[in-house]
Amino acid sequence: MPVDSMEDQASNDFIRQRARADLDSAKVSKVVTRFPPEPNGYLHIGHAKSICLNFGLAKELDGVCHLRFDDTNPSKEDQEYVDSIIEDVRWLGWEWEGDVRFASDYFEKMYELACELIKKGKSYVDDQTPEQIKENRGDGNRPGVESPFRDRSPEENLKLFAEMREGLHEPGSRVLRAKIDMSSTNLLMRDPLMYRINRANHHRTGDTWSIYPLYDWAHGLEDSIEGITHSICTLEFETHRPLYDWFLDELEVHHPQQIEFARLNLDYTLMSKRKLLQLVEEGAVDGWRDPRMPTLGGMRRRGFTAEGIRNFCEEIGVTKIDGSIELTRLEYSVRQDLNKKAIRIMGVLDPLKVVITNYPEGESELLNGVNNPEDESAGTREIPFSRELFIEREDFMEEPPRKFFRLGPGREVRLRYAYYITCQEVIKDETGEIVELRCTYDPETKGGSSPDNRKVKGTLHWVSANHAISREVRLYETLFSSEEPGKVSEGQDIKENLNPDSLKIIPEAKLEPYAADAKAGVPYQFERKGYFCVDSEENNQQVWNRTVTLKDGWKKVKK
Repeated sequence: MPVDSMEDQASNDFIRQRARADLDSAKVSKVVTRFPPEPNGYLHIGHAKSICLNFGLAKELDGVCHLRFDDTNPSKEDQEYVDSIIEDVRWLGWEWEGDVRFASDYFEKMYELACELIKKGKSYVDDQTPEQIKENRGDGNRPGVESPFRDRSPEENLKLFAEMREGLHEPGSRVLRAKIDMSSTNLLMRDPLMYRINRANHHRTGDTWSIYPLYDWAHGLEDSIEGITHSICTLEFETHRPLYDWFLDELEVHHPQQIEFARLNLDYTLMSKRKLLQLVEEGAVDGWRDPRMPTLGGMRRRGFTAEGIRNFCEEIGVTKIDGSIELTRLEYSVRQDLNKKAIRIMGVLDPLKVVITNYPEGESELLNGVNNPEDESAGTREIPFSRELFIEREDFMEEPPRKFFRLGPGREVRLRYAYYITCQEVIKDETGEIVELRCTYDPETKGGSSPDNRKVKGTLHWVSANHAISREVRLYETLFSSEEPGKVSEGQDIKENLNPDSLKIIPEAKLEPYAADAKAGVPYQFERKGYFCVDSEENNQQVWNRTVTLKDGWKKVKK
C-alpha cells in the first residue's frame, strides 16, 4: 500500500485515529493487535475484513499483530480448522508476530485467575441446572433471581472448583459464575458463566482438562496476557465490553482497549459459520472449499485473488454502522486485479462450427496473440488457425436485431487476431437446429485490418476445430437466490434459499491449445467470456472454474 494511502486510512478511519492518538499521547508505546478466530470452521469473506484491519493497522503503525486461536470449546473444534485458518491468513498476505498462539496456552493461568476471583468473593460455583440458570437470569422486563448457591464461602467454592477440574462432577451439574449484579439492565452482567464442565477431547490438550472457560471470561484474559493494546471486534460485542472491563478491573491486570466496528455483510452471501457448517454436513455443497462458498478457501479455489480481496476490504472502509455491501463491489475489486494479471486465451463454451470454404483444405497457420495488453512482460503466444473453427453459438443470429454487432447471414465480422469472415450459408439438422455456418474469409485482412480501411463492428473469439482441446468448465453463480439468505422464518430450512442455478457444468468446452499447460493458481481470461482458473482440487484432470464474468455489452442492450 502506498505511504500516502496509508496516511489517508490513518486519518479517516476511527480505529486508526484512536490508535494513532494513543501512540502520540504515549498511552501505548507500540500498537499490538490480534486476530483471534475460533477453530470451529473455515474462514469466510467476513473474516477477511477483520484480518486486514488487525494486521493492516499493526503494519501501518509499526506495531505487531498476533494470530491466536480461541480454542475454548473442544466439542466444536478441530485441527483441520486450525490448519485451514493458518493457510488462509498467509494466503491473504499477512504474517503474525512470533508463534501461533492459542487460548489453551493460558488455561493454567486462567484457572489461577479464576481462583483469585473466588478468593475475593467475586465468583462462585452454582449447582443449578442449565434450565434454572436460564430462567433465573430474567429478561429485559424482569430482574434476575439470585442463585441459592451465590453466598457459598470462598473455601467451599475453591474446593468444588478444584473437584470440577479433576473430573469429579458430571457435565451440567455445576458451573463457575462471576458474582456481579442480577438486576443489571445488561443481561450479560447477571452473574455470567465463567467455566462449564466438558469432557470432550481437546485437539491440543487432549483429556487434561475437564472444565473449559467461556468466551467472555477467556477473551479478555488472552488479550491481557499477550499485552494487546487495541482489542478490535465487531459491533455485537459492544454489549460485552462492560463484562470485558469488569473482569480485567477486578483482577487488576493489563487492560487493553476494546473497540467495535461494523462487521461485513454482503448481499446473497451467508456469513454464519454455524449455518455454513450445516450446508457442508447436509451435503448441500461440496465441502468448505466448494467454489460457491464464501469461505476464503472456496474463493481461492474459484480464482479470487488475495490482492483483490484486500483491495475490497480497504475500499469499503471501517465504520460503526451496520449495513449490507453489494456483492458486485467485491467482484469489481477482484476483476480489477485480475485484469492486470490474467493471461488471455480464447475459449468457446457453447461451440458452433464454422467452415471457411475458401480457406485451403488441410492447411493451417500460426497467428500471434497478446497474452496480456496490461502487461508487456507477459509476452505473446501462437494461435493455430485452420479451415474449420468453433465460435460461440450466441454470437450468431439468423435474424439479428439492431445493435447486434455479431455474425448473421451476409454479415462480416472480425475474428480476433485473424481475418474478416462473412457468413454465406446456414446449415441445419432435421430438427431445425443450426449445426454449421459456411463462411468465406478475406486473406487481405490478416491481423484484423483491411487494405481498403473498411470497418466491421463485431470482433469474435474462436478456436481452431482441429487444434482445440476439450475441457470441463464450471460456471458459478451466487449460492443463494435470496439477498439475505441468513434471514429465514421460523421452521424454514436455510437450504430453501439455495440458488438452483448456482453451478452449470460444461463438459466439453473448446479451448485453444495454449491452455493445455495451465496450472492451478494462475489466472486466465477467456476473451469476452470472463476470468477463469484451473481448479486446484481436481488433481486427475484439468477442470476450469469461472471466477467472475466480464461486462457484457449485448446483455445490457437486451435489458
